[in-house]
Amino acid sequence: MNCASVDKDYLWVNLRDLPYFRALLRAVEARFYHWACSHDYPLPAPTLDIGCGDGHFASIALKRPLAAGIDPWWGPLRQAARLGAYKLVVQGSSSQMPFPDKAFASAISNSVLEHIPNVEAVLVETARLLKPEAVFVFCVPNHTFLSQLSIGQALDYIKLHSLGNTYRAFFNRISRHIHCDPPEVWRTRLEKAGFRLERWWHYFSPAALHTLEWGHYFGLPSLVSHALTRRWILVPTCWNLALTRRMVEQHYLSDPVCEDGVYTFYIARRR
Repeated sequence: MNCASVDKDYLWVNLRDLPYFRALLRAVEARFYHWACSHDYPLPAPTLDIGCGDGHFASIALKRPLAAGIDPWWGPLRQAARLGAYKLVVQGSSSQMPFPDKAFASAISNSVLEHIPNVEAVLVETARLLKPEAVFVFCVPNHTFLSQLSIGQALDYIKLHSLGNTYRAFFNRISRHIHCDPPEVWRTRLEKAGFRLERWWHYFSPAALHTLEWGHYFGLPSLVSHALTRRWILVPTCWNLALTRRMVEQHYLSDPVCEDGVYTFYIARRR
């Protein structure tokens, strides 16, 4: 898979709006959507975004406004509406979506399903809404995510295994992860819901994860900025973000697909 040839600098358009660790991950994922849509897995309209949040990712990664985005939180949805990433935004549960059967020709869910307790019900509901042979694209952290955290590994190295496990539990909690599962588990869930899994790959190396992990702590000023101004980056200029870009660019420019990647990208199709 060659994800290098893209028509947009996905790293920059994310760095100017997001904390650098989130910008890196979203930029990598946007390249995958570009690859999928350019090859065998286009996303024909109408497309549903499950857990759309503020719409920032869809506005960056996809070339057209999507038919609908659904999310349980009204605050981010208001931002999504202002961005114009969707023709319709809906507040509601993704396990009971207010759309008719077979209403959509494709669906996406970007780094969302790992946060949902009753994810099986969400997959069944998604299958209900999709036409036969419709593509469903999503990505989630996988079963290696916690074991590759650098601070946890450092504590294990000095035989503080209990403290290392406590740290991993803490990081999982602040990340709001409920499901960090291998492809075999997701394949079973998808098949039970009425999908067939056509393709998947691991991405985001342990080194990239360490950048993301430490970004949660070094990015605290961005959290304060957002709380005060609703903006993550106060000065979104090339000169201000040059050092930040240099720090993360290697992980973006290198091939993000790797066997030891801590996230997994899935392409499924409604049976």
